[in-house]
Amino acid sequence: MDKSKGSLEAEISKALTHWEKNYLGRGSVSVKTDILRDMIIVVLKGILTPAEYTVCQDKEGLLSVKEHRNSLVESGLEDLKNIIVAITDHEVVSFHTDISTSTGERVMIFKLSSDLQSRLS
Repeated sequence: MDKSKGSLEAEISKALTHWEKNYLGRGSVSVKTDILRDMIIVVLKGILTPAEYTVCQDKEGLLSVKEHRNSLVESGLEDLKNIIVAITDHEVVSFHTDISTSTGERVMIFKLSSDLQSRLS
C-alpha cells in the first residue's frame, strides 16, 4: 500500500461523513479516524440532535436514543464494511460502536483481518 497513514485516515473520515449524510440524512460535526495495528478507530462528534439531548435527560430516554441510533448504524453495516475494504483493501472481521449521550460522540471500531498500520508508509 503506497498511501500514508494520515491520508488513509483522512479518506476514511471523508467517506464515513459522506455515508452518514446519504444514509442517515445528516452528518456529524467532526470525524477523526485513527489506524492502530489491526483496528480503525473513528470518533464522530456532534451526532445527537437537540431533541435527542432533551430525551436523554432520563434513563429510559437515554437507552431509547442509544438503541435507536445504534440500530440505524447497524442497519448500514454492510455499506460501512464495504467502504473500509474499498479504502484499505483489508477485510473487516468485526465492528463495534457506541454513542455517548452526554457528549454526543459516537465511537466506531473496525477490527481488520490483519495489521494495517504495519503496511503503511
